[in-house]
Amino acid sequence: MADLSRIFKAYDVRGVVPDEWDDTVAELLGAAFAELTGATCVVVGHDMRPTSPALSRAFARGAVSRGTDVVFIGLCSTDGLYFASGSLCMPGAMFTASHNPARYNGVKFCLEEAAPLSGNLSLETVRALAEQWAESEPPVSTRRLGTVVERDVLSDYADFLRATVDLSGIRPLKVVVDAGNGMAGLTVPAVLQGLPLDVVPLYFELDGTFPNHPANPLDPKNLLDLVQRVREEGADLGVAFDGDADRCFVVDERGEAVPPSALCALIADRTLRQSPGATVIYNLITSKAVPEIVAEAGGIPVRTRVGHSFVKAEMARTGAAFGGEHSAHYYFREFWNADTGMLAALHVLRALGEQSEPLSAVMSRYSRYHALDETNYRVEDPASVIALVKEHAAGLFEDPVTFEEVDGLTVTSAHGWFNLRPSNTEPLLRLNVEADTQERCVRVRSAVEGLLLPHPA
Repeated sequence: MADLSRIFKAYDVRGVVPDEWDDTVAELLGAAFAELTGATCVVVGHDMRPTSPALSRAFARGAVSRGTDVVFIGLCSTDGLYFASGSLCMPGAMFTASHNPARYNGVKFCLEEAAPLSGNLSLETVRALAEQWAESEPPVSTRRLGTVVERDVLSDYADFLRATVDLSGIRPLKVVVDAGNGMAGLTVPAVLQGLPLDVVPLYFELDGTFPNHPANPLDPKNLLDLVQRVREEGADLGVAFDGDADRCFVVDERGEAVPPSALCALIADRTLRQSPGATVIYNLITSKAVPEIVAEAGGIPVRTRVGHSFVKAEMARTGAAFGGEHSAHYYFREFWNADTGMLAALHVLRALGEQSEPLSAVMSRYSRYHALDETNYRVEDPASVIALVKEHAAGLFEDPVTFEEVDGLTVTSAHGWFNLRPSNTEPLLRLNVEADTQERCVRVRSAVEGLLLPHPA
């Protein structure tokens, strides 16, 4: 039986092509996904990576072989695929490896209306059926052979977003956008055309080999070109997208990075003006300013674990209007509870453009605490290391602490908190620290690091 364990991760499929998977595996995945959903039609899209067209076409062949029709939308962002799934009310598969290097590719699955896989239809059941059919031929389908219809949804996607957040009345703004040679190079022109924006494009050419810098704006090194250009242009702000454009990152007019948690708070505040008393979801490594601001605005903050499946599940359970993660994933009820970097960017542009202050002043209202970038540590036995940190954690702050063991270990005091959680895909521990002073952040991280050997990964 074929072993697909190397490419099936916690939330999606991802691996090196062709070393770990290829068109044959993609066709099996298409057949298994179609069979398990029982859908009459699925929507399939792909990013700009060199291997994406062939892999997505192979997936479509697999789905068709099980009697499922395919709406093939071709080049799109991940949130473009979610838009198609939501508006067409059908399951979907997006071929992308997001911010990973060029040799990688992957698949992000969703059910109808962009819902995450759940219940009896999980990544594990897709994997199991694909492995079974790799070992022995699948039974002949009793359904007719499916068909593939090509459809361009980019203009519909752009119209939907522009109608959701109207920028037509804002003051003129100059914005530098770094697409990182990823899918924002396709979506940004479609969404922002004709608006009162002077868009300065950086790396809009679709190129899945990423010739300029990795399409991972979470790494500050990959924002350096954007920062420099914002300062050179005297722009009002800069926006960077990751490879599949489902996340956005912002720098202000000074070229200073805006923490994603602050963007969560800004968008939550704006959302609550439109939906008073609504629920807002945030994950456990988001700044504690987010639930504070949500509560002050009359909303109901609900905390969840890190990861899109947990956030989307809570969005659905609570009927939340908005959800945000510190990793720069932003989820919207009007977008089928799915994450979209473009809609988040529109909210920032609207917030800035409807008043006269610079972005640094606007965002200062939403940044209350100091935090350090997430640090990764390679360890052999994450569980035992977490237990060791818990044993010594009481001495890491000057005042009493509380413990929470959901998604690793969270230690909280009156002056700050840290979370140490295991990676879902690698032998790593991830450390996030926030406190009322930068000095305390550094001191707590150093103390935790003293218990984590070897050195940071």
